[in-house]
Amino acid sequence: MIAQSPLRETLRQMLALLEGERQALAALDLERILTCADGKMDLCACIEQGATGELDEEERGLLDAVTRLNAINRKMRNLIAANVEARLSALTGRTGLYGQARQAVREMPA
Repeated sequence: MIAQSPLRETLRQMLALLEGERQALAALDLERILTCADGKMDLCACIEQGATGELDEEERGLLDAVTRLNAINRKMRNLIAANVEARLSALTGRTGLYGQARQAVREMPA
């Protein structure tokens, strides 16, 4: 039996966590989304420590899968945020609700 590298196992854990994050985003489960964000930061630290030297083919494949799934989750998060912004704008009768707030903050005297 071939021993699994710690990096490979951490990348697999990250894949599972990202899948859980995707499900949490789909369900709008804020608590789980925040838990996943914390877990991703912890696993990123482990990956940085474990990524010494050359990656083998399986590790590169896992890293690519992690990168793609994280990008998908980011797009999903951005779509949800845009949807919320549009709904808030419709409810308040204002367009660019967040953009106006950012502009007001920039114009505040220092």
